[in-house]
Amino acid sequence: MDDNTKRLPRWWSGGVCSALAVTTTHPLDLVKVQLQTQVQRIPVTELIANIYRTDGILGFYRGISASWFRQLTYTTARFALYEHGKKYVDANDVSAKLQLATFAGIFGGIVGVPGDVVTVRLQNDSKLPPESRRNYKHVFDGLYRIQKEEGVRSLFRGAVPAVTRAVLLTIGTNAAYDQIKQVIKDFGHMEDGMALHFLTASAAGCIGTLLTQPIDVVKTKYMNAKPGEFNNLGGVIVSVAKQGPLAFYKGFVPALLRVSPNTIITFMLYEQARLHFGYFPHESEDKKK
Repeated sequence: MDDNTKRLPRWWSGGVCSALAVTTTHPLDLVKVQLQTQVQRIPVTELIANIYRTDGILGFYRGISASWFRQLTYTTARFALYEHGKKYVDANDVSAKLQLATFAGIFGGIVGVPGDVVTVRLQNDSKLPPESRRNYKHVFDGLYRIQKEEGVRSLFRGAVPAVTRAVLLTIGTNAAYDQIKQVIKDFGHMEDGMALHFLTASAAGCIGTLLTQPIDVVKTKYMNAKPGEFNNLGGVIVSVAKQGPLAFYKGFVPALLRVSPNTIITFMLYEQARLHFGYFPHESEDKKK
């Protein structure tokens, strides 16, 4: 009988598992976005209270359709490319894995920018005065209205920080997950099971947050900006820098509370999907014959 731990994941596993994970962590992401875009600092508790007063419990799920859309495009692309590329690199070659993660991050980042733009705007809308709100009904309404009202280029607003973040996140989660998992298996003598997946994903989530938070702050502010508010990306960076070095880590705690559980849930679901729905390497070879 084949050993299920040798199974490889399906191309769709990353996106589907991440979409399920983001359903549980979306409220934290919404709070993080509103913290990052605020000019006058207010306590997290007051921000949460404002969201609840404005829209009730459902207010914490504003923009969930865009989050699902983003995960099913952006994360599917990142995971699928990274996993496919692993077949052609040495499992012990860290440098090759970093290059692979970089390529997967670039491609996935580009694919995911439109969904990211709509997500950020939907999540931040309730914080704006009624006359300034965009009032997108859902992700597809947002995509249509942005290209109609602002042009197609606005769908890729903030592409540079978004792609940079995608690269760092793929390195900090996917590549780090693989490396940490291998080290723990080799030196900790742990079996390939849920305990190992949880421990590895927890570490990868922390690394991913530390690497991506400054880029995430810049990306969020740029994507949420109105046309003409900033001349270029440099203007956004200067605007954040004027608030002090720690401004680049605005919303770090909600981000850590979101990214870590999101990473843990995603990878634990991903591993279960691999074990139950994955395929064996020889199956792929048989299809080629």
